[in-house]
Amino acid sequence: MFIDRAKIIVTSGAGGDGMVSFRREKYVPRGGPSGGDGGKGGSVIVVANPDLNTLVNFRRHRHFTANKGENGGAKEMFGKNAEDVIVEVPLGTMIYDNKTGELLADMTQEGQRAVIVKGGHGGRGNSHFATSAVRAPTFAEKGEPGEQKEIRLELKILADVGLLGFPSVGKSSFLKKVSAAKPEVAAYHFTTLSPILGVVSLDDERNFVVADIPGLIEGASQGVGLGDEFLRHVERTKVLIHILDAAGSEGRDPFDDFNIINNELSLYSPKLLQKKQIVAANKIDLIQDPKVLDDLRSKIEAKGYEFFPISTLTGEGIRPLLESVWDLLQEIPDVQNEESEKVIVYEEPKEEFTVEVKDGVFYITGKRIEKLVSMTNFEDYVSLRRFDRAWKFMGIDKLLKKNGIQEGDTVNLYGTEFTFSDNRNQEETEE
Repeated sequence: MFIDRAKIIVTSGAGGDGMVSFRREKYVPRGGPSGGDGGKGGSVIVVANPDLNTLVNFRRHRHFTANKGENGGAKEMFGKNAEDVIVEVPLGTMIYDNKTGELLADMTQEGQRAVIVKGGHGGRGNSHFATSAVRAPTFAEKGEPGEQKEIRLELKILADVGLLGFPSVGKSSFLKKVSAAKPEVAAYHFTTLSPILGVVSLDDERNFVVADIPGLIEGASQGVGLGDEFLRHVERTKVLIHILDAAGSEGRDPFDDFNIINNELSLYSPKLLQKKQIVAANKIDLIQDPKVLDDLRSKIEAKGYEFFPISTLTGEGIRPLLESVWDLLQEIPDVQNEESEKVIVYEEPKEEFTVEVKDGVFYITGKRIEKLVSMTNFEDYVSLRRFDRAWKFMGIDKLLKKNGIQEGDTVNLYGTEFTFSDNRNQEETEE
């Protein structure tokens, strides 16, 4: 079964909490703080695996969750880092944030790795917070929280050459003839329901990959005949071989077929028509009148395309066609898809603070404030004072005042509520 789209949920692990501990050695009467740091939470990393060719594994396995880092220990013992979770995908998989639609990674190279959600950093133990004024800090940081995303995977197969054409024109027969691929060949439409890859070997040093792109008929760009499910695979190819039923054995005019398919390419993406395209007029063994082939040749060449009469039954004309394809491939630079050039590995954008007022409560959101709240122990006085200083440094007070906050109003930070007071800032200044 071929599956080229999937949605999964990935969750990274939180960092381990820092430890509050003090030295208790026998001959050290005033032992200082010795709490160790928490370990780093596990990340979720996507890796491109060339041995995979479908996203079918994600139909049942949709949740990938990394573990939390180990908490810090006494005697400055660091907590153990959690292992990363590896998610393997086929080459050509594009990864999107399903909520924002943003492209996170484009997996076009073997072994390519993309960190989709990063594990949280471990909290620092109390040994980090000793100063000349506070020699025995009684607080430590909590671990940084992990992240969660729903991501959308879309597979676009990677091939040098794509085969175009209406059903039953001989695409599968052509692929079977020129490679070791074994597509199903039968005299009915839509025999092929998934893209099939084959490797063409002209000699020991000249090889290229060909993909049979199924489901293309009139209306394909709007989803008729499964066309929109497979047209995306054409985008990865460098050269297109447009196969026509030159004998009209299906009762259709081959030149009309040619125009219909190219029109569907244009409707899906105008860039597809800019790709190099060679026309292969198949089933010439069924043509009785040579004028039929000559007429088709003149119409195709008048549009500026190379024309090759072939027969997948007898093999006639196939070798010259493949040689021409190879020459074209050498002329086209080996450049990745434009989207993959722009974005390879996702980086979390910096998010500014936002304030929303509901029922008199001021809700503040933002990555930095979320991290600060989650790593603060609000039951410890020293930790709370440190939180106040960070709050002031971030300019949260100014932002709240700009949004009309008054003395005694309630502030909500990811479920933790405070009463706003200007006196707090004045007390800090006096200190």
